[in-house]
Amino acid sequence: MFIIGITGGTGSGKTTIVNEINKLFDASEICLLSADSYYKNNPNLDFKERDKLNYDTPEAIDFDLLNKHIDLLKQEININVPNYCFTTHLRLEKSTVVKPKKILIIEGILILTNKTLRNSINYSVFLDCPRDVRFKRRLERDIKERGRNHNDVINLFETRLDMMHSEFVEPHKTYCDLILNTNENININPLINVIKKNLR
Repeated sequence: MFIIGITGGTGSGKTTIVNEINKLFDASEICLLSADSYYKNNPNLDFKERDKLNYDTPEAIDFDLLNKHIDLLKQEININVPNYCFTTHLRLEKSTVVKPKKILIIEGILILTNKTLRNSINYSVFLDCPRDVRFKRRLERDIKERGRNHNDVINLFETRLDMMHSEFVEPHKTYCDLILNTNENININPLINVIKKNLR
């Protein structure tokens, strides 16, 4: 199994690129994992407590489970991926079965912060995008898709996300094999070529 990691700041275009890849390649050849599915579950806390947690730090991700699942996929064993609800900050009872394929793509803001996971990735891609563009995309997404308050999203970005990006995202660009500018017209051909090469 060839593992590709796609990372970059919030709003840098990870989902857009993954969707493009899904259009170009057969689902029987590529499986996808999002690190967002592996946020730690905190049912012991009430909603207000969960809502105050920092979800943009490596400690928020259950890397033990994520790395275990990747090991199982390498052994050609199906995994049950958690379904995480961003509205309640809890995992849903029902999980999603993911089957091993020739290529695994894992995407997430924090995936390169974990050394075990970083060492498992064969080819890593960093999506480089200006702060203001990422901010606009995040604002739009959180309001439309996650029911967040406009001012709350702005406050979160200014008081936490900027700092977390500088500490946990930007420094890991140095580990990446490919850096893509995702501000406007994205040229993903270098990534497509890597996928084609490893599907042969």
